[in-house]
Amino acid sequence: MDKINESVISLILGGGAGSRLYPLTAERSKPAVPFAGKHRLIDVPISNCLNSSLRRIFVLTQFNSASLNRHIKRAYHFDSFSDSFVDIQAAEQTLQSHDWFQGTADAVRQTLPRLEDYDFDCVLVLSGDQLYQMDLRKFIQTHLDLQSDITVATIPVIHEHATGFGIMKVDEKRAISDFIEKPSSDELADWTSEVGEHYKTQHRHYLASMGIYLFKRDVLLNVLKRAPEANDFGKEIIPLSIKNGFRVSSHLYDGYWTDIGTIKSFFKASLELCDPLPQFNFFDNENPVFTRARMLSPTKILGTYCERALLAEGCIIHAARLYRVVIGIRSRIGNNSVMNEVYMMGQDSYEDISQLNQGDRVPMGVGPNCVIERAILDRNCRIGHDVHIIGADHLEDTENELFCIRDGIIVVRKGAVIPPGSRIGAA
Repeated sequence: MDKINESVISLILGGGAGSRLYPLTAERSKPAVPFAGKHRLIDVPISNCLNSSLRRIFVLTQFNSASLNRHIKRAYHFDSFSDSFVDIQAAEQTLQSHDWFQGTADAVRQTLPRLEDYDFDCVLVLSGDQLYQMDLRKFIQTHLDLQSDITVATIPVIHEHATGFGIMKVDEKRAISDFIEKPSSDELADWTSEVGEHYKTQHRHYLASMGIYLFKRDVLLNVLKRAPEANDFGKEIIPLSIKNGFRVSSHLYDGYWTDIGTIKSFFKASLELCDPLPQFNFFDNENPVFTRARMLSPTKILGTYCERALLAEGCIIHAARLYRVVIGIRSRIGNNSVMNEVYMMGQDSYEDISQLNQGDRVPMGVGPNCVIERAILDRNCRIGHDVHIIGADHLEDTENELFCIRDGIIVVRKGAVIPPGSRIGAA
């Protein structure tokens, strides 16, 4: 199997502007958004590749990519005698193309000429902003067993979710006979697939594309050449490939998977990590989630009641109570503060503790006597003392230079300074 894996090049798509995840994407790309206190979203697909012995990985970047490039450069190193790499392929203008990446397929199209010096038979295309743990070796084996030209990773979904995905018809031999992107609710009656009794009892009758594809090298070159104006895999390339007679197959994935596309989905996925047995497992000997190694001290907790809290390294916490929170690296939380359903992303550096209480400058972190609920605090926030930040479902979406409200979740912007005594959100 390792020989097979050596014939695969992995391309992880860095994504576009990420407007639905704004303001977390105001200064960074979606895959660079901090996750689980010490990771970035990009660490998930890279770790899936490394845990599957896929060690030739390109990350295709374009929008707000500086922090993503920096993270990858610092996090992923291999020895000099190995052919393994995690490398950046940035969008660029050339004599052949004056445009930036126009979509998922166009990003791969523009990247392929740069891969001519590599020996590979298949191209694996992954998204940089999804949360899942997949043994990609099984995906590759399905592709080989079915003698497929293209294989699409699929997951069974219920009727209510199906309208948000690319849905396909799959026969008993796992061949995909038809594909539709984000069908209306009325169209879905004709798009059920044979999914087995286990999924039928859960009303998961529809097979949705996970945005994960495996192409034979020559097939990928062929389909991209045939459709030079097609820019997206799901909307254009996959349906055209089926129409043109290529063997397109489904690999059924039976595990946890979620697309981190909105503030609401990101917030939900983050807080679910605090559950006693979360669906995404960071505590796995066989499938670790890799990230940048930092030389930080253990977290210090002083008189704080914690329940369902995920705490990263290097924090100093004096809070009264933390419930269902994710606390990022180097976070500082002051005396008698209460936090409930909060993702605090942490700090990029420490401040001199001896100067924290001098002058009118609000220290980095959360000050004393604060109440923060249903909120995301981006990196390097400064929350003054006696501040209340209370998210709630009834709050209208809004934004200003300090914070945004999305689906009742208050997102304090990166580096924002919230003055002492401020009241934000619900009363």
